[in-house]
Amino acid sequence: RESQVELREHIDSLATELCRINEDQKVALDLDPYVKKLLNARRRVVLVNNILQNAQERLRRLNHSVAKETVRRKAMLEAAGSYPQGLPSK
Repeated sequence: RESQVELREHIDSLATELCRINEDQKVALDLDPYVKKLLNARRRVVLVNNILQNAQERLRRLNHSVAKETVRRKAMLEAAGSYPQGLPSK
């Protein structure tokens, strides 16, 4: 996620710089297509970042559920192990 955020910041910086260069040029260079490509790339980076965040959150919840279930089962096994083995149960 950190690299996605860093990439998005670099894209924003580059797009801003291209716009500034375009405004400062005496000879009109058409940098708009490049700016649009950068903005499209930024949009895709943001989309991927959102997908990664959602996946990470689901994994975090799943990990929490597994840990909770593990504790529950361990407690059940310990409780079952404390009963005497040789005696028949009623």
